[in-house]
Amino acid sequence: MENIPDKFDPKPRKFIVWLFVVSSTIMFGGFTSYYLVFSASKGKGHGLILPDAFIYSSLVIIASSITLLLASRALKKLNFSLQRNLLWLTVILAIVFGVMQFSAWGSMVRTGATLVGNNAAISFIYVVSGVHLLHIIAGVGLIINALVGSYRDIPAAKSQFKMEIASIFWHFIDILWIYLYVFLLLNR
Repeated sequence: MENIPDKFDPKPRKFIVWLFVVSSTIMFGGFTSYYLVFSASKGKGHGLILPDAFIYSSLVIIASSITLLLASRALKKLNFSLQRNLLWLTVILAIVFGVMQFSAWGSMVRTGATLVGNNAAISFIYVVSGVHLLHIIAGVGLIINALVGSYRDIPAAKSQFKMEIASIFWHFIDILWIYLYVFLLLNR
């Protein structure tokens, strides 16, 4: 079998990530637009005091973006050990975020605010936070890909690319969560 040289071209792959970011933005924009139209037609929003776990998870996801930013900087300085540690910390913070989301849902259920009920605005909270959590899982996959790449002897361009893709996606879902949380706070 002939040895074909690896012609690594990041442009198409980066385009796909940006396409996913744009399409996710449109999807969540559609969700929030639907919520505004629904609330206006019913004359009410979800009417809930959001669980404290949502604010704490917001702080956790912001911290995870900071650790990922620091991991990118460590890679640029060729400090692979620090990069790996910060990537592991980012993954741990992402898991904590997910656990806190489940905790928030549990708090809502205990107050009687269930996914299936007589207020579709409450169901909206579960849907958007659940779809966002799916994005978190995808983001963790990209971070783990960058982490695995940091342990392998791969070209610097590929390692940097893996970090860049993980960073683009992760910072997007961080900003997305902050937007969703503020949106839910303002549209009770």
